[in-house]
Amino acid sequence: MYFSLRNRLFLIFTCLLTVPIVILSFIIPSWFTSFIKEQAQDFSIEMMDQYSLYVDSITSQAEDLGKQVLVSQTTQQWLRDHSEVSYIDGERSVRNNQIRNLLTSMRINNSNGMSISVYLHDGTGVEGNHSALNDMNWYIDFMENGQSYVKSHIDPYEQPSVNSHVNSFILPLFNVDTLVQGGIIKVNFPTELLETALSNIAIGQSARGYLIDENGANVLQGTIETPTEVLSDSLSKITSDANDRGLVETNYNGENYFIFFQKLSVGNWILISEITESDLFAQVNQIQLNLLLTSGIAFLLTLVASYMFSTNITSPLGNLAKAMGYMERGDFSGAKKFIPTIKSQNDEVGYLVRVFDQTIDKLKNMIETEYEANLRRKDAEYKALLLQINPHFLNNTLEIIGGLAVQGENQKVMNVSVYLGKMMRYSLDTKSNIVKLGEELNYIRSYTEILKLRYEDTIFVQVEEDPETKGISIIKFILQPLVENAVKYSFREKEYAEIYIKTKINSNQLIIVVEDKGIGMSEKVIKDLMAHQENNNETSNVLDSKGTSIGLKNVLGRLKLYYGEDFSYKIETKNNVGTKIILNIQLKRRDLVAEGHDNG
Repeated sequence: MYFSLRNRLFLIFTCLLTVPIVILSFIIPSWFTSFIKEQAQDFSIEMMDQYSLYVDSITSQAEDLGKQVLVSQTTQQWLRDHSEVSYIDGERSVRNNQIRNLLTSMRINNSNGMSISVYLHDGTGVEGNHSALNDMNWYIDFMENGQSYVKSHIDPYEQPSVNSHVNSFILPLFNVDTLVQGGIIKVNFPTELLETALSNIAIGQSARGYLIDENGANVLQGTIETPTEVLSDSLSKITSDANDRGLVETNYNGENYFIFFQKLSVGNWILISEITESDLFAQVNQIQLNLLLTSGIAFLLTLVASYMFSTNITSPLGNLAKAMGYMERGDFSGAKKFIPTIKSQNDEVGYLVRVFDQTIDKLKNMIETEYEANLRRKDAEYKALLLQINPHFLNNTLEIIGGLAVQGENQKVMNVSVYLGKMMRYSLDTKSNIVKLGEELNYIRSYTEILKLRYEDTIFVQVEEDPETKGISIIKFILQPLVENAVKYSFREKEYAEIYIKTKINSNQLIIVVEDKGIGMSEKVIKDLMAHQENNNETSNVLDSKGTSIGLKNVLGRLKLYYGEDFSYKIETKNNVGTKIILNIQLKRRDLVAEGHDNG
């Protein structure tokens, strides 16, 4: 069945619009819902971890204070004095003042406003006899249920007396020598300390956070607003869950509740944060509704617009595409013959057809007249690139010769001149871009000998040449830029340069290593170099020369251009330790045969 371009356009637009509508209106909101849920859980757990650490720090301080009081000689003497019936009341008053001063000192030195009280089981305390002690809920929880940490309450016996809620840590008061228990030590810390930090763990506008015990009772002030059924069901799931933290879900009156929890190590307390699904995903639901409306309107408008435009442009554009097909295959004559058959009005499409007709003529002319000239220009540029010698190096070398001549160092003048002459002969020989690796290394030796004369004892260059690599053919000028960079970056922050050059054959691979002990390459430079090589698809990129010397990019580009997939490299660098550049060239059988013949 034949489909016109207009029908295809309708079909494509319908498919293209349906997929985004489904994605935008259903899949993305669903993904957002899952993402928000995960993020909410991660955020809640993170905040709960912080709150748990905070609670641990508060309770640890309370425990430390209680233990300090317990092992204090003043406390122990006060306990022994009150255990002796015959003890004089006046001396008891002295002991009371001593332990009162001890407790006051600890309270003042504590930054969290903690207070400490000491009681005997009969109600005797530092401040007097408290006959109602045995009726206090917190005392009963400790004595009967073993609750060391008690819920928020107002302590009428707290000194100094303040009408505010506190939580407490209780530990037995016993004689450390006989281990006989005689009373309790009660460390109070303000409930406000825990309540203020608790407000930070809730997510969403209607979310609520609570600190409860294993029975679901609020450890802090106020009432729990979470429905009793939700709290009871969630607490059952939490206590049976082997994990210390997580998320449980429960449904009540058609509303889904998310309960984030963390079990604390303090008094079997459980930290929970409760939020409803509707509150957590309120914005996502609104976004989904807006996307549905927007996508539907855009879908209708696009269909109408596509129908209006397709009627006038599909036919000439289709024919123009056929003409482009001729051109794509390189058949410029066929494209020229087909252009007159395209019927178009005097509008943008007609203008496009006319411009394309002119473009065919221009492209054909440019290809025919410019191709050969471009090849010649590229060849000239390439040879010019190979002839580049760093003018700074040449200038420094001439200065060295002049300085040695002034000093009367004729032999050294002769040596430098010989080295420079060898370099110039090597550089000016443009008969071939291919040389033996041994020749390239001899060129580098001349180069490094001049460097040694310039930098004297501050430079060390070692060349480790595998004899089997001497006769291997390689492209020219691949080592000098690497050595030049190594010297440059070695002296940038150091006063001494160490350069190591090594060649070897391993598993039919020629390996060339240039290593220095300089400042190393930055990560940005390496990334830029990698990006340059990945995009280096054009010969012209290799010919881009930065500065007056052949750069590292050009060396790698030339090697990649000449050897293709047979070339690879590796850069190992460490800040202020040095850089190692490893060039790997896969040798063909003819290279190995030629090398063996040259060395035979």
